[in-house]
This record gives sequence, C-alpha cells and structure tokens, in this order.
Amino acid sequence: MRSFAYSRAADPADALDAFRRDSAYLGGGTNLVDLMRLGVTAPDNLIDVTGATSGQVDERPGGGLLIGAAVRNADLAADRRVRERYPMLARAVLDGASGQVRNMATVAGNLLQRTRCPYFQDVGVACNKRSPGSGCQALAPGAETVNLAILGQSEACVATHPSDMAVALTALGATIHTCGPAASEDRRIPMPGLHRLPGASPERDTVLAPGELVTAVELPPPPPGRSTYRKVRERASFAFALVSVAAILEVAEGTVTSCRLALGGVAHAPWRCHRAEQALAGQPATAGSYARAAEAELAAARPLPGNEYKVTLARNLMPAVLEELSA
Repeated sequence: MRSFAYSRAADPADALDAFRRDSAYLGGGTNLVDLMRLGVTAPDNLIDVTGATSGQVDERPGGGLLIGAAVRNADLAADRRVRERYPMLARAVLDGASGQVRNMATVAGNLLQRTRCPYFQDVGVACNKRSPGSGCQALAPGAETVNLAILGQSEACVATHPSDMAVALTALGATIHTCGPAASEDRRIPMPGLHRLPGASPERDTVLAPGELVTAVELPPPPPGRSTYRKVRERASFAFALVSVAAILEVAEGTVTSCRLALGGVAHAPWRCHRAEQALAGQPATAGSYARAAEAELAAARPLPGNEYKVTLARNLMPAVLEELSA
C-alpha cells in the first residue's frame, strides 16, 4: 500500500475544502481499504467523513425518513421505523453482508461501493473501469463471466453493481442529497439516477462530480401495497447477488393497481424494471401476468457465454416474488 495523507472532516464544508486531485472520501472503509490493498486505487489523500455527515435517521413529513450518510448499515436495518415502514430495505441491508461489515459500513459507502468484477480487482489484466482505454478482459474468449451483467452493458464494460441497499432504494424511489463546493452545487438526485450505465466511460460509476459529497438519503412516505426483497446467491452469507429482486405490489380486487420492481446483480447499476411495471399496470394479479411482465423486461437481456443462467433465474424469480406478495 502506498503512503497517503489522512485527515478527519468535521462537517461537509471541511470535507470539501480538503478535497483535491487524487483524494478519496473514507466512510467505514469496508470497500475502499480493500481496493487500496489490492492496488486497484491509490489515493494520495484520504478524508474521513464519518464525522462530517449525520449518523441519525430523522422523520420527514408524511412518514418519510432522512437517513444520514454516516448511518451504519447495522443501525439502519435495526431502526424500528425502517423495519415497520420499509421492510424491503431492512431485508436488503441484512442480506448485504456479514454482521461485522454492517457494523462498519455506512449508508453512503454502501451506495458508492465499486464492482466485484474479478478483472477490475486484478491489476495484472486489462480493465477499462480501472484503466480507461486498456480493454475489458471479461469480454475475452474463455473469461469468467458467471457474475457479470446481462442488461445495460457496453463493449467497454460488463461489470455489475454489488449493492443490495441500492436495489431497494431504487424500487422505493429514494432521493440522494449531496453537496458541492458552492451552495448552488447542492443536489437532490433521484433513484434510479445516481448510478450510471457504463457506455464508453465505465470508470464513472455515478453521476457525482469530483469532490461531490453524499450527505443523506431521503425516503418518500411508504408506498401502498406489500414489499419484499429476495436475493439469490451462491451461499447463505457474505455473498453478492447472482440476481436479486426488490418488489412493491398493490393489488385491489384481483387487479394490479401499482407495482415497482428493481433488479440487482444484472447490470452496472441497480436496474429499475420499467417495462415490467408498464406490462403489469391494470392487469390481473395472476402468475401469467407476472410471467409476461418478466419476459417483457428481459427481452433486452444480452447474456455472455457462461452467464445465460441469469436470464432464466430472473425470469423465474420475478414472478415468484410477485406471487408471494399477492398471495
């Protein structure tokens, strides 16, 4: 690990003042420190922002919540208001990592964690995300593709976003609060919208500008209907999603009146299922409707040799989750 400067920011203004080229904000460090050890990233200047933003969950008008960027994942999942009003989010956080990691990881850090693509983490091979323009080893013949993207990928990158929390927040329509060097640069970024698809610039995971600091996550009032989060993974703990589904479903008199769906483990960003939602609007709440909605969403899937199973898995998982909610 290379030497680096370290400082603690007392508030957002302090953090922004300390940020310069080759700087990085440090939360719990559960992802950033690992990447520094691997040599994937080597910031010259680490700014600890765990004391710069709120570590509290506060009430908002109408029953929504404002979650400080420094709230620990374990505290978020344990918060009574989150468990009661947003059980899908609590489940996603609990499914996200081990208890030890949840005790350290922050909300903002979870959202901004980087891909676990094996080629991104291996500094000895080509990776456009790590070294723009070097190529994508994951697209080479014989590459390991089992955990890579089936939706929204590009010729430059086929990595997936690893956060479970981000998938739930995407289905909930959360808003990300950020601040920049000037008051005019403070932003409210809707989910989906924080994370970006790779296109020709896969090195950019989000729409955040250099130095822009996430300060909070705002949850709207709880949506009508029932919700859940389902994650399929290779083992029961400390494993990233092969495919996951965040679903909110409202049914009245046997008809789908509203539905929100998001997928994880399938794209460079949490994937909001707009096609499936449109296909379900006003349809009978039946297994056939749910299966057709899944087909509509996955019609755009472009699996790689070795991860075709993700299409089948998502095609089966989405209707199963919706049937559970409408039972």
